[in-house]
Parts: sequence; structure tokens; C-alpha cells
Amino acid sequence: MRRVRVIPVLLIQDGGLVKTIKFKDPTYVGDPINAVKIFNEKEIDEIVILDIDATRQNRGPDMARIKEIAGEAFIPLAYGGGVSTVQQVQELFYLGVEKVIFNYQAFKNPELLTAASQLVGSQSIVASMDVKKNWLGKFKVMVKNGKEDTGFDPVTYAKKMTDAGAGEIFLNMIDRDGTYSGYDLDMIYAVSNAVKVPVIACGGASSLEDFRKAIEKGASAVAAGSFFVFQRAHRAVLISYPNQQELKEQVFTKI
Repeated sequence: MRRVRVIPVLLIQDGGLVKTIKFKDPTYVGDPINAVKIFNEKEIDEIVILDIDATRQNRGPDMARIKEIAGEAFIPLAYGGGVSTVQQVQELFYLGVEKVIFNYQAFKNPELLTAASQLVGSQSIVASMDVKKNWLGKFKVMVKNGKEDTGFDPVTYAKKMTDAGAGEIFLNMIDRDGTYSGYDLDMIYAVSNAVKVPVIACGGASSLEDFRKAIEKGASAVAAGSFFVFQRAHRAVLISYPNQQELKEQVFTKI
């Protein structure tokens, strides 16, 4: 039986917790600290916090807010959003963050990944890839909340990121974000087979069966947003997480 990480992803905008659909139309969910407190009690493996405003606003991480969140998190915490210097990486680790996620800056300045991995170890440096199909039907890696095309296909970009020093790939499919349409299994297979580091699959999860399928295609971990913060039928806010027995019976023992 393989033990696979199952990771909630929390998006921060204007200090609050939101959830998007296809990277658009953010819906306010609540206070991220309250969400973290709830997840503390649910035996989760890891949590991802992404500040989706930082790059757009051309600012660094909100260290005071991150300190608050990290102070409440009794689980491994990964943070991404606005990180552009090695000094910021150092400060985030000092605050209690265990992994730093790079997106736009990884594209603009891959040397930053190299420097950061040399500082804290590649296992703590994650390259985030937001992937979208363009009008020609080709998948491209996007940055700036899915608005700017890097010109790279996902497999080439994943190799570029790991060559630069990333010890993990966060693979997020924009067109499936918040849709409950299931993971893009072909993309998971392609990227996982192209790199030698763990790949976190994200975008579209609707069931434990989706987790199992993603893992079978090569994902080392599975992540989701809406699946963990909404009650499916009406998108009413309900912070939830499957218990360990459910994961064991429906996911882990079948892979």
C-alpha cells in the first residue's frame, strides 16, 4: 500500500480565503486561520497556501499574515505568492513554512530556484505550473494567474524547472479548477514520466476515486480546493477532509 499525500489548497485574496473557477470569479469562503484550525483536527498530510494577489500587485509575501497562519498550523505548510528573493525564502522558513512555491518568478528568474534550493534543499522548493489549453488546442504553461503565456509546453517546462533546482512540481490545470470534472490524467502521466521529482496533481477533483486515478497515472500527491471547502451540491462552505480509514479503503489499498 502506497502512502500518498492528500493536500488542501487555500487561496488568499485581500487577506481572506477564496475559491475560484478556472482561475476566475473568486468566491469568499472565510478566514484562512479558521480553515487552518479545522484542518489541524483532521489529520491532513500537508496544506498549501497561495496568495493569488501578490504577483498581480507586484508585492512580496504578507509576512505578518503568514506568521499568523503558520502559528496556527500544526501540519506541514507550503506557501506561494510574491516570493522573489532568497531573503524572503529565509524569512518564510523562520516563520514556520516548510516549503516555498514559486510560479511567476520561477519563469522569470529560474536562477532563483537554484539559489533557494542551495539554501534550504531542493525538497523544500516547489515549482508551480498553471496549464491551459490555447485556441490551437495546445497545452501551455501560464503565469500571472493564467493571463500570460510562457510559450512552454508542460513537459518541457517541468524539465526546465527541475533542472533549475525544484524538488517538486505542482501541476495545476486551469480549465479544471473548481469544476469537479476530474484531474487531467493524460497530463499527469506525461509530466510525471518526464521528471524524477514528485508531482502534485491539482485541478478538478470531485471524489476519492479521482485521487486514486491521479496516483495511478504517476502523481506522488493529490491536491484540491473546492473539494475540501464546499459542500458539492450548492457550493455552500463546508470545510471537510476524508478520514484516514476512508483514504485507506478507497484510495491507498487500491494502488
